[in-house]
Amino acid sequence: MNDHVSDPLLALSPWRSPEVTSWRRLPMNAVDRRAGAHSLDGDWRFRLLPAPDAPVGGDWSSAAVPGVWTMQNVQGTVDLPRYLNIRMPFPEFPPLSPDANPTGVYEREVDVPADWAGRRIVLQVGAAESVLLVHVDGRPVGLSKDSRLAAEFDVSDVLSPGRPSVVRLTVVKWSDASHIEDQDHWWHGGITRSVLLYATDPLYLADVDVRASAEGELRVDCRVRDAGGALPAGWYVTGELDAPDGPDGPGGLTLAQDAEFDLANAEDDRVSAFLGEARLHARVPEVRTWTAETPELYGLTVRLHRADGSVADASRHRVGFRDVTIVGRDLLVNGERIFVRGVNRHDFHPLTGRTVSVEDMRADLVLLKRFGFNAIRTAHYPNDPALYDLADEIGFYVVDEADIESHDHAHEIADDPRYLNAFVDRVSRMVLRDKNHPSVIVWSLGNESDYGANHDAAAGWVRRHDPTRPLQYEGAAKRGWADPHVASDIACPMYAPLEDCVAHALSGLQTKPLIQCEYSHAMGNSNGTLADHWAAIEATPGLQGGFIWEFWDHGILQSVNDGRPVGRGGAGLYDNGVTAPGYRWAYGGDFGETDHDGAFIADGVVLPDRTVKPVMYEHRELAAPLRLRGFRHEGLVLSNHQHFRGLEWLAGEWELSLAHGGTLTAAADLPDLRPGETAVVPLPFELPADGGEAWLTLRVTTAEDLPWAPRGTPVCAPQVRLRAAEPAGAPAVSGRVETDAEGLLVHPLLTSSPTLSLWRAPTDNDELGGMALRWRTWGLDSLVRKLVSVRQEGDGVTVLSEYAATAGVVRHRQVFTPVEGGVRVDEQAELPEEFDDVARVGTVFETVAGLDLLEWFGQGPWESYPDRSGGAPVGHHRVPVDELFTPYLRPQESGGRHGVRRFTLSAPDATGLAVTLDEPRQISVTRYRAEDLTAASHHDELVPRAGCVVHLDAAHRGLGTASCGPDTFPSYLVAPGVHRWSWTLRVL
Repeated sequence: MNDHVSDPLLALSPWRSPEVTSWRRLPMNAVDRRAGAHSLDGDWRFRLLPAPDAPVGGDWSSAAVPGVWTMQNVQGTVDLPRYLNIRMPFPEFPPLSPDANPTGVYEREVDVPADWAGRRIVLQVGAAESVLLVHVDGRPVGLSKDSRLAAEFDVSDVLSPGRPSVVRLTVVKWSDASHIEDQDHWWHGGITRSVLLYATDPLYLADVDVRASAEGELRVDCRVRDAGGALPAGWYVTGELDAPDGPDGPGGLTLAQDAEFDLANAEDDRVSAFLGEARLHARVPEVRTWTAETPELYGLTVRLHRADGSVADASRHRVGFRDVTIVGRDLLVNGERIFVRGVNRHDFHPLTGRTVSVEDMRADLVLLKRFGFNAIRTAHYPNDPALYDLADEIGFYVVDEADIESHDHAHEIADDPRYLNAFVDRVSRMVLRDKNHPSVIVWSLGNESDYGANHDAAAGWVRRHDPTRPLQYEGAAKRGWADPHVASDIACPMYAPLEDCVAHALSGLQTKPLIQCEYSHAMGNSNGTLADHWAAIEATPGLQGGFIWEFWDHGILQSVNDGRPVGRGGAGLYDNGVTAPGYRWAYGGDFGETDHDGAFIADGVVLPDRTVKPVMYEHRELAAPLRLRGFRHEGLVLSNHQHFRGLEWLAGEWELSLAHGGTLTAAADLPDLRPGETAVVPLPFELPADGGEAWLTLRVTTAEDLPWAPRGTPVCAPQVRLRAAEPAGAPAVSGRVETDAEGLLVHPLLTSSPTLSLWRAPTDNDELGGMALRWRTWGLDSLVRKLVSVRQEGDGVTVLSEYAATAGVVRHRQVFTPVEGGVRVDEQAELPEEFDDVARVGTVFETVAGLDLLEWFGQGPWESYPDRSGGAPVGHHRVPVDELFTPYLRPQESGGRHGVRRFTLSAPDATGLAVTLDEPRQISVTRYRAEDLTAASHHDELVPRAGCVVHLDAAHRGLGTASCGPDTFPSYLVAPGVHRWSWTLRVL
């Protein structure tokens, strides 16, 4: 290691040589060698060097493999996680990397099993970030780049049974490859996936290519090699297909060798002693096709035989019969136009960084399936191989994305011939690895890397090797959504305004499916207008969906005491999005780095511990397989909105919510509906004459145990209103109202009187979209109230106030009228024209301590806002006050409930207060003032107040997604002018 010149792995400084993508690395293939392999996972000796050519001397520590050293606190490392979205973490231009270059050296002894004598031995390193150098007993074995795909090396000549050897894996963190791995994620360093040692016979299957069509045609192409060089005479390949019921179920069959293929190879002189090729085929009668809704898998065993019939090698695969085509402007699966309800997903865990267990990946997909997602884009690199097995099994459409993103230097690299090999290498290796997965329906050439000749070269390789799938690339689509000459079969824009998408679909110029690769950015309290998007998508031919950005909030569990990642030992230190005292979720800038992109890393639909954000309920309802529409005279209209299956896997229960009469339930018999069919069913209840406003909900659950959900798991809850609310009469005047010298209401249950509120703790969208800056400039965060007059009028009191801001004055009127048990408050606020877009207009007050339970009639039970309320059905709800607040990583506006008609705040003895609103309004009840949330950067800085902070909003601004993407729609903005609202406060 110290002799830089004599070691061929170091002599060329491969970390600064983009033309060098590998040395002695074996070709990628789709033969799964995990079964029977010898795992080298566990603790390895470890040294962290300041540079790749630095001496290795000194004391060794220990590091876990797989794992990243940036999360393990090994050797007291100062190399900690770092987050940047676009900019590179070092100033050098491509292809250079910095001289100060953390380099991890991993070592361990390896004992080769005795029964591997005479066999071909292969070392597989699942992934290493970013350059991997391999030595055995000091001898160079090979090198590899591409941090997200496995590297395999033939170590037969350096490892021998009965002789222990030392395997050294050197991982160089920064390299020329880092410039094309500039993804929106934490920067780490280490070996992130498992390390395996496996053995094969010298005669082995080099690759297996499975193509299975929806018509039942199965073709299996096998490539055969021999470690000795020349293939032995007489070898042959056989195959057996099991039915979806398993090897013992009915319907299995033997594949036949394709004689025409053999003859054509011979006639074309493609037969050689070096590479063997064989093709098997079969026609499967009454085939069960694979889709994300019906993930039917057949077991396939391919065997390589010697001339005497003995088995030299075998490979096991799971086969899904399906077709993916583009016809006109529609993406079709098995001939059906599908909706893509997708999410972008990174390999991530808050304790281990990029290293994710199979159990964690299954938990990711199970959660997504339960909330209506059917597609994943592997942003922005091939994910762990196990994810694709799970997607095949559970049922997800996958856009498989190559490990290419050159965001900071996109234009320069796209046409740089020095990076040509890297682009083709990364795309082709992804395809070779994942081509047999039915879940993979689209190949992606990468992300945010401009568009150039390097992309076209990679696209050409894919189209030649795998014509069965379309490919996409947002950088190419950016040149024109209908341009037929770019390397993208799909128009896959990023955060395109909805009106532009609809206009394109209606223009008559559309030639490709329009499926956004990213839309609805989930940073903090976000995802406004998601329902509006899906209403347009479902109503507009040519629009087929998209992928929300993204699945995870990438918060890393951090010790507040020493500022370091907690690492693998942190399990149990967080629950329901909240960390234990002394810990917090870290984001950019929390590890001492001065150049970072802050909380932009926290933009997922789940919190770092996989606790769902409220948007997940919104999405679940928008993706509902069963829809309920307004009732006709003869009954209710039910429709099956699936693409491929009926309703037999679903069960239902009717729920009738009466504003003044509680809740009634009844079993629901779901009709037999094929995909796309509609039926009318009778009303399950006779509507009571009284009870006020009435809503009917169909609570749909799984009817049986499924791989992703036990029986009874909620699927959706479509709802219709059966009766509107009747106008409330004016309450009888009773008693008197007390105000203080400033005209503020005096009430025994209030510690802070009702005043005007125009400010909310800015969401991430408010901050990054520029709205919060505008509101601060106007002075809305520091309104100064001035009493104008207090006037007694009969039994009531009228108070006129002015709230002075930097950019204008808001006139506010409150009329307090005593009613039985409380007070009615009629309010009016007049906003000047300058305030053309404020956060809210409403009332804020604070209560005494001890009122810890909120019960309400309105939308719920989870958080909802004007432009994100479709997943919150109207009904009777009750939630403890401390559970109303969503702990977004950066404190911000949270805990709102939309469409609330009335609510109570009560103590354990049922005492408290009740509020009735004049019409459905936005409310929030939390332990924090808006200024508390605004001032805090993390939740460990927040100190909850003893009482409740209550907001009643006449109007509340939508959330939008302006941190990255379009803002909310104009219909969800709060306009200037006169706003009126009223509410009644009573003592319970």
